[in-house]
Amino acid sequence: MTRPLILASSSPGKWREFNAFFQAHAPAWELRRMPSEIEVEETGTTFAENALLKARAVAKSLGEWAIADDSGLAVEALGGVPGIRSARYAPSDAARIERLLREMEGIPNRRATFHCAIALVDPQGVVHALVEGVCSGEILTQPRGEGGFGYDPLFWVPEVGLTFAEMSPAQKEAIGHRGRALRALKAQLPLLEKRMGWLGSQE
Repeated sequence: MTRPLILASSSPGKWREFNAFFQAHAPAWELRRMPSEIEVEETGTTFAENALLKARAVAKSLGEWAIADDSGLAVEALGGVPGIRSARYAPSDAARIERLLREMEGIPNRRATFHCAIALVDPQGVVHALVEGVCSGEILTQPRGEGGFGYDPLFWVPEVGLTFAEMSPAQKEAIGHRGRALRALKAQLPLLEKRMGWLGSQE
């Protein structure tokens, strides 16, 4: 029997990445979409705090297990901006890219990191996993690639010579911040299932 797991996000891009991961690596869980009427205010000061806020709110509202991530881009020369405000930096992906390029104009230091924190909680809001992943790269002076979402066309990873938007989904999962966080979560799932007494359960 699969166990329902609500993804506390309305982002189509995050849904694609989480759903692909769970189908491939965690078939004991059935990932489901969050109802559109649920809104959670992100008042945390860190990625982990915001992931926990979202997961707990959705879990308690629906009485189901929930998973949430909070992700963002931290640009070294901008003091970590946009950081936890990455999704609120501007009203659309195109506008966010335009603003970042404008604020980075003439700055030689292009170093940046993508961060992802993932929280998994039970229906009562108790935390059973909290993991993080980081990917280092650089901000280009113009977008490259048609894939991905958000800041992906600007985030270049030197070790592979591609932006996130130029990578295949498999490449991005292997290298990216969310993929790294999900693999850390994957390592914890068997321990969680054993602790909850689910292994071998047919209920």
